[in-house]
Amino acid sequence: MNRLAYCSFLLILMQIYACVSLKPPTSIKYQSIENFKYIFLSTTNSLTSSTGVTISGQYYSSSKSVNPSDVITGILTKNGFIKLAELNTELLGQTLIVNYGESGKRKAGLGYTIEVTIQFISAKSNTLVASCTAEGQGETEADDIRQAITRCLNEIISKNK
Repeated sequence: MNRLAYCSFLLILMQIYACVSLKPPTSIKYQSIENFKYIFLSTTNSLTSSTGVTISGQYYSSSKSVNPSDVITGILTKNGFIKLAELNTELLGQTLIVNYGESGKRKAGLGYTIEVTIQFISAKSNTLVASCTAEGQGETEADDIRQAITRCLNEIISKNK
């Protein structure tokens, strides 16, 4: 019983230590993205990551995957944007090109955070309309990226309302 209490105490201590405040999302807005109706987003590669633990000599693991362009598309289409499969010259004035990239990593607690930056570019003028940066931290890198994208886009969308 003493061993179970000790392990429980260590687990709780590790969870408290791992709780790290994420930096607040930041955004720059030169124009409202609501002036646009369509988005064009290049496909991104899926990332699969896993986490595991050994209990009584037995290793247990689970894996998760994320495709950043799918997460971005889902959030933006939920907010009324229409995704184009290819750029249409007739719709350039109403189209945003959306760029995604991982822009940093920061040690935090027992792990680290992943930072992403998303740009919104006018397809007609090739000028920056808005951009946002946010970080995320979860059980796996896939969780980190999904959380960072969600926090980033929520920052841009909330500033447009």
